[in-house]
Amino acid sequence: MAERTNPFTFLQQVRTEASKVVWPSRRETAISTVMVLVMAILASLFFLVADQVMSFGVSYLLGVGG
Repeated sequence: MAERTNPFTFLQQVRTEASKVVWPSRRETAISTVMVLVMAILASLFFLVADQVMSFGVSYLLGVGG
């Protein structure tokens, strides 16, 4: 079983570890956000096209849907 530390020591350790965090700059955050949005749009377009192609193929093979 792990050794218990008192709350004061725990908070000191948390503060020490939190000071090691390197936060991204505003520019890095903006670039990452734009990249995520672009990739989400590209993925949605890919799946839209793939779904339409498969739908057309199934309709053609089964002869249904007009």
